[in-house]
Amino acid sequence: MSAEFTIGELGRASGVNPETIRYYERTGLLAAPPRSQSGYRRYDADAAKRLRFIRRGRELGFAIEEIKTLLQLADHPEAPCREADSLARAHLAEVEARIADLCAMREVLSQIVECQSHTAEHCRLIETLDQRSCCSPLPPL
Repeated sequence: MSAEFTIGELGRASGVNPETIRYYERTGLLAAPPRSQSGYRRYDADAAKRLRFIRRGRELGFAIEEIKTLLQLADHPEAPCREADSLARAHLAEVEARIADLCAMREVLSQIVECQSHTAEHCRLIETLDQRSCCSPLPPL
């Protein structure tokens, strides 16, 4: 007989909290499980494996719709992985763009953190947010 989990046990086994498990059921990422006579959800080991897959996909930043696609591919191991490769390439490009944006933000912030002003009138951060440059020129974001 295979192991059965309550939603709390499944959450601990998969690293996903119960409210998120319910959300994944509502969105179709996880099939609604059978229920016990008392109405409690009863999950099997496959549900825990699927949740770990979903959790890892979310940790890598994939959107729910992308994870649905990846789950469909995982459910059909004979299918070519071109679509998965395409999703990974597109996602990598998005991550690289975010990294570039974060580097630009870091550059601007590193220039304004050592403000020598004692008043908000000439505070570098306030000037930057207000798009003023009365005290020091900063590169635009």
